[in-house]
Amino acid sequence: MDDGDEGDRFADAIRILLLIAAVAEDLGPAAAASAPRGAVAVLYAEGRLQKLDFWLRNPDYLADELLNDYERCLTDVEERAHAPILLDLAGEILDSDEPEVCSIPMVRYLFGAFESLDRTLSVLVAPRLLVVTQRRTAHRVLQDNYYLTERGREVAAQATAQFPELRWYTERALLVKALADGSGHSALALRRRQYLQRDYAETPLKEVIPSIAARARARLAQLRAADVEEPVA
Repeated sequence: MDDGDEGDRFADAIRILLLIAAVAEDLGPAAAASAPRGAVAVLYAEGRLQKLDFWLRNPDYLADELLNDYERCLTDVEERAHAPILLDLAGEILDSDEPEVCSIPMVRYLFGAFESLDRTLSVLVAPRLLVVTQRRTAHRVLQDNYYLTERGREVAAQATAQFPELRWYTERALLVKALADGSGHSALALRRRQYLQRDYAETPLKEVIPSIAARARARLAQLRAADVEEPVA
């Protein structure tokens, strides 16, 4: 294995640690009683992790989903006041080179974007920053669960304090969490939402899901122009 492979695996491990640290649910007393020693939070299901990681790795798709939520808010009297925030967040991404510089493409498989995380997770599991458990039958794994330990939370905080550029992952992961909270928590709900994206859904199996940065930027410009013509109340 060359140094490049090791560097990529370490970078992937940092991204996954910061993502899980941002989106994992704190353990209540009942969940803590059955959790691994030292665990403080949990993210359930590999499918959910993969879907959240897709939005973190593809800022153009994340921004386009924010524009989707923006348009939905415009049609809801109670939510309309929140619409400008969503437009600004999408603009923060699309007005920068973030979709080009920060993009880490993923391949589409039968159930959507996927990349094997075994090697990446091993970097986090060995020092017990994460503990991965499985719910299974005698014949197959039903669900992987990702427990963040107190040590993992400390390392995530130390990493962003020591290297401020890593805060971008945490900031975007919190955006991803908010998007997921509005879509439904399950991997199935997130997969359904991602498949509403034409470019995503039409990507042939085992091919890289293409960028939509140009289309998202054109859409942002159109929505901004419409916003100027008819300001949000």
